[in-house]
Amino acid sequence: MTAGASARRSTATDLLADDAAAPDVEPTSTVAGDPASAPPGAAEPPSARVVPLPSRPPVPAATAPPAKVTPTAVAPNTTARLPAEPVADVAGPAGSDPQPASAAEPADAAGPGRRARRRDRRGPNLREQRRLRTREAIVDAAAELFAERGFDHVSVIEIAQRAGVVEKTVFNHFPVKEGLVFETDPPMRAALLDAVRRRPAGESAAAAAGGFVVAAVSQLGSPEAAEGVAEMARIIRGSRTLQAREREILGTLTDTLAEQITLETRAAAGDLEPWLAANAVLGLYSALLEAARDRVLAGASGPELVTELRARGRRGLALLQFGLAGYAKRP
Repeated sequence: MTAGASARRSTATDLLADDAAAPDVEPTSTVAGDPASAPPGAAEPPSARVVPLPSRPPVPAATAPPAKVTPTAVAPNTTARLPAEPVADVAGPAGSDPQPASAAEPADAAGPGRRARRRDRRGPNLREQRRLRTREAIVDAAAELFAERGFDHVSVIEIAQRAGVVEKTVFNHFPVKEGLVFETDPPMRAALLDAVRRRPAGESAAAAAGGFVVAAVSQLGSPEAAEGVAEMARIIRGSRTLQAREREILGTLTDTLAEQITLETRAAAGDLEPWLAANAVLGLYSALLEAARDRVLAGASGPELVTELRARGRRGLALLQFGLAGYAKRP
């Protein structure tokens, strides 16, 4: 629930979309069985990306996706300034002063039979790289300060100073301070809806969404994610502001899932079933997320914790199946 897109966040709303593609939980049949029957080494989808919410932390790099979880290790400020593009002079009429390139059409201006100017071809890439480096530096600075003193005791201007930018630059990237911890539009939303839309015939919406949740959250116990989860758990639990924001995000996820179920079932306005089904799934998600945080903060991590979280999730999903297994099944 990933600073906006920080590479060091590991929260509830920042689970990777990849988790929706192949959840390892079989909600309609396997779930009701013995949770311990799942092989401990069963393959799991990638873990949640880390931005604090209950999420996450990754900031997309210029050429590759953000790192998964690393809230504790703070990278140095990498906002190196790029050299300014030299401006060519264009000669004017004889005897006149040289004119700036902007005042006359450059020799390599784009047009019939001409290639785009070199500056046009590479300019956007350089600007984007610089923007991403600045954003990453801001997220790193924020994560470091939040870990040191807590979210509520750090000001935006302090974050800007540590990142080597002005306060306005921070707000240009993150309009609100909470955005340094939580994604405005959590990746989990798209992944959750995708899991519901792609479910096979005969599977209920609650089973598909619940299976995705269990498969994804169980990965928060992996060694790669545990450190980030612990760091973000401490930051979020130490701030009432972040706790309130996390509840808002989870509420939005619940409403989004309810809307999808309403759309599929063509439920009438005011029908409770879609809302109840969505709340049951997100309730499981919230409970499993808190369990993951508790265990990681207690020092647990690794395959054993992943297996434990998966088993807990399956038990919870099995309870949902008794009342929701037959609701909103795909024909």
